[in-house]
Amino acid sequence: MSPTNRTVVVTGIGATTPLGGDAASTWEGLLAGRSGVRPLEQEWAADQAVRIAAQIAVEPGEVIPRPQARRLDRSAQFALIAAKEAWADAGFTDKAGEDPSVDPDRLGTVIASGIGGVTTLLDQYDVLKEKGVRRVSPHTVPMLMPNGPSANVGLAVGARAGVHTPVSACASGAEAIGYAIEMIRTGRADVVVAGGTEAAIHPLPIAAFGNMMAMSKNNDDPEGASRPYDVARDGFVLGEGAGVVVLESAEHAAARGARVYAEAVGQGISADAHDIVQPEPEGRGISHALQNLLDSTDLDPAEIMHVNAHATSTPAGDVAELKALRKVFGDEADHFAVSATKSMTGHLLGGAGGVESVAAVLALYHRLAPPTINVENLDPEAEAAADIVRGEPRKLPVEGRIAALNDSFGFGGHNVVLAFRTV
Repeated sequence: MSPTNRTVVVTGIGATTPLGGDAASTWEGLLAGRSGVRPLEQEWAADQAVRIAAQIAVEPGEVIPRPQARRLDRSAQFALIAAKEAWADAGFTDKAGEDPSVDPDRLGTVIASGIGGVTTLLDQYDVLKEKGVRRVSPHTVPMLMPNGPSANVGLAVGARAGVHTPVSACASGAEAIGYAIEMIRTGRADVVVAGGTEAAIHPLPIAAFGNMMAMSKNNDDPEGASRPYDVARDGFVLGEGAGVVVLESAEHAAARGARVYAEAVGQGISADAHDIVQPEPEGRGISHALQNLLDSTDLDPAEIMHVNAHATSTPAGDVAELKALRKVFGDEADHFAVSATKSMTGHLLGGAGGVESVAAVLALYHRLAPPTINVENLDPEAEAAADIVRGEPRKLPVEGRIAALNDSFGFGGHNVVLAFRTV
């Protein structure tokens, strides 16, 4: 195989989410159908129209030493925790250069965030107003930079092939993984640490999302508030956390005897050119992304057995995605086991594509699709378009090579579809 068309594989996974402080506990929570959504207990939440969110299960302060944590925005803390787990899971014992199995000049990071260090920015502005110029932290700028999480992960692993941060709203994490696949496929790197992170549970983002009628106001039933495909769905629930994968060229992974979870087949990207917030109602942009994926890879539609859907629990977006899948794949879509894991994790914005890629990879590795919870009255349009996994996990075929898609879409009309396949 030419060096510009190399096979890319997943050798490490890491996560910190509302369901658990690592990938294993997050996966267990997904299979158990456990919701991570809780009431907000902070004093500022009392005046909000939305008083629920999916907050992280394990606080970063329990994992990261306090002196280091004080120099990192919460989004960077999440990214570092998930990346270190993925790095160790891939079998690396130290940073590049000190670990002889990876060359720092052939190692990159691509960690995305849809909003970046928003809590640092807003909190330090409060400090400026209330306590004056001299009390503003000197670490503020590197903490609030959207590239801060990727840069800090790059420093932790010793990456010198490139440190990147795509920003495409809720598609950011998936676009990061797609970019990482291309870095390896085109020969820029042998190993890339990639994923997404977000930490935006703060009064201003919650007030803003709430006022634009994007979020669920089902404050009386937090665990049931995120309900993709249900006829009563009324918006997403904000979540926080990070999901990270270690990608390698197949040759590099084989040379060091690495365990391989799945092949990272490729990506399809498009834009709606429709509206800054609303999805194109017929899913045309999503269809183009799906078709781009098929046109740019050797993925056989008959291999696809699972879709981790974007499905945020908004009235328009959930159905548009299913229409696009049906339009591109036709009757092949009949055998897609569709899971909407945001029903449990909430919507992690720029971190969603990272966490949901981890879930899609584990679904293939264990041949088991997680359920979608809170679907008490399935939308007839959704029922006609797709096979939604509900109630219990769904066993995937145990024989032969199978594939899974991870769909991610964002404000601005960004569409990213990733494909993974068993090896």
